[in-house]
Amino acid sequence: MNYFKGRHFQQDIIIVAVGYYFRFSLSYRDIVELLRDRGVSVQHTTVMRWVHHYGPIFKALWRQHQTSHTKSWRIDETYINVKGHWTYLYRAIDSNGLTLDFELRKHRDYAAAYHFLKRLLTTNGRPDRLVTDQYRATLKAVKHLMKQDYLSKSAHQCSKYRNNLIEQDHRFIKRHRVRSASFQSIRTASATLSGIEVIHALRKKTRRELCLIGFSAVDELKAMVPA
Repeated sequence: MNYFKGRHFQQDIIIVAVGYYFRFSLSYRDIVELLRDRGVSVQHTTVMRWVHHYGPIFKALWRQHQTSHTKSWRIDETYINVKGHWTYLYRAIDSNGLTLDFELRKHRDYAAAYHFLKRLLTTNGRPDRLVTDQYRATLKAVKHLMKQDYLSKSAHQCSKYRNNLIEQDHRFIKRHRVRSASFQSIRTASATLSGIEVIHALRKKTRRELCLIGFSAVDELKAMVPA
């Protein structure tokens, strides 16, 4: 599938724009200025539309390219402000800190936790250890999944200390803010965070593998796009 067919700008220009935006704490106007210095004239609203369109696409491509991970997982959620209201970004990483999955939800409740955990277990199989906090809605979802045989009782652990790994991992996502404006809808927030999470996941993987040439968000996104 050609994800860039019919676009006014070339594929490389779009990938550079969204790659810089997802990787660094830049505004849309910052991206416009960077592109102008390279001889490309584009409006900030166009960059915004690219971010909202390609964030979910890169998330889907990243899921297709995921490699093996450890069977010890950490699950937690963090707060994201969307138009003055708190929403909740559910996240999962393994014991090496590599991202397994993520999902933005309107509420922090049983339904949100159950939906996220069920998809995580369905996609990645049964872990040897699943560490969560002691939030009642999450514990209820875990117990329900145990009854459905998605998870063994011995695998689940509640430990604030063991969950420090994912608490620290939230920092990159929380620190990445658009300076010009906050998120205006759950749809655009989810799309933008999808791209940010994918770049964060790819960067952690590159650092884990001790890549000698360093990390490039643009090169990683290009590598994911089908030829």
